[in-house]
Amino acid sequence: MTETMSAAEARRTFLEAQSLARRRPARRPRARDFQAYLDRQGVLQLDTVNVLARAHYMPLFSRLGPYDRDALDGFLWGDAKGHSAHAFEHWGHEASVMPRDLLPAMHSRMRRTTTWKARTRDRLERERPGLLAEVREAVDRLGPVTSADLEHLAPHAGPRGPWWDSTHVKVALEHQFIVGEVAASRGRHFTRTYDATTRAWGLPDAGSVASQPPDGWGLTPGAARQQLFDRAIGACGIGTVKDLCDHFRLPYQAGPRTPDIEGGLMWAASAVDRGLARWVQVEGWREPALLATEAAGAPSWHRPAVTPGRATGAALLSPFDPVCWFRPRLERMFGMDYRIEIYTPEPKRVYGYYCLPFLLGDQIVGRVDLKADRKAGTLRALATWREERPVRGARRRGDEEIAVALADELRTMAAWLGLEEIVVSPRGTLATALAAATIPG
Repeated sequence: MTETMSAAEARRTFLEAQSLARRRPARRPRARDFQAYLDRQGVLQLDTVNVLARAHYMPLFSRLGPYDRDALDGFLWGDAKGHSAHAFEHWGHEASVMPRDLLPAMHSRMRRTTTWKARTRDRLERERPGLLAEVREAVDRLGPVTSADLEHLAPHAGPRGPWWDSTHVKVALEHQFIVGEVAASRGRHFTRTYDATTRAWGLPDAGSVASQPPDGWGLTPGAARQQLFDRAIGACGIGTVKDLCDHFRLPYQAGPRTPDIEGGLMWAASAVDRGLARWVQVEGWREPALLATEAAGAPSWHRPAVTPGRATGAALLSPFDPVCWFRPRLERMFGMDYRIEIYTPEPKRVYGYYCLPFLLGDQIVGRVDLKADRKAGTLRALATWREERPVRGARRRGDEEIAVALADELRTMAAWLGLEEIVVSPRGTLATALAAATIPG
């Protein structure tokens, strides 16, 4: 008989795996906390949006509270040359930083043929013959370098277009990064740098004979996909097969572009056979879920699920937080219909440009459109909304209770960002209560 769980138990299990079920530790976060997050989640998403704080800063703040952002950057990208002993950058869940022990699992993703890789290479060879080889030689000889350092190899012809108008050199570097022939890191002001993999990873590049499975450092494609799925089980604690596939952007099933994919159901069956998970039925879920279990001989990164009796944490979650990645899960677990409105024209936005869900206990009770006005030293809540949809097994919280807890979070965030004041605009169903809660004294 299949084990059953209540919807509330499933939520708390997921939040515990995400390190969001409990109040933050009182001590100051350290490098070992950064490592623990990266080991558990396996991926930290990157994005250039900086209206509040860069995407990779927020998940650590949500779980650990205020910390030294320079310390995190040093942990993720290492020394001034961008050589980190702990992490590497590639395409995990979108652009991401991952723990170094995941490099073998990413090898097949680097080497897999895709339409973008083929078209980009063909375009470069057609428009700038020999540039790929020149750029590779320059990176090997001079790295780490930025694209600006190598622009002389193919000067940009004509006027510059909008911000996404990349030069041939930039495209060549990005192509070689995606296929694993050079490594990428970050320098000042989040600028991407490129270097030889032998210096950045201590390994030959992903296109070399020495990297190829079964004798090289890379895993076979099938083994790599299974490992990524396995790691998603521990990262999430509980989830449907589709939930878990999304963690590392694994395709749920084979398709025209991925005919050789085993698919989520086969990866799930393998995980169950090896004792890493068991099937459970969750109240209100249409599909069965996998629950992470304790297994003899499991990899060091595997964590069995824990279901706390109650959730006591509170956190603002960025749009790039793992909790928010998979919209069907967010709606099923928390009753939240959510989308990022950054690219939506202002007249068509419903909630705001950069809305952060607010987690209180085991519920997402509101969302707030935040902006760090650094010049004015102000954290601006441009719009504040409460979530109205009922959630299974959760009591409805009053506006004042939500606003007081949210005001505390905003004060903590403002101090972390070096902002002196909080200003609440009168837009949204929770704005009045939040404005009252943020009045000093």
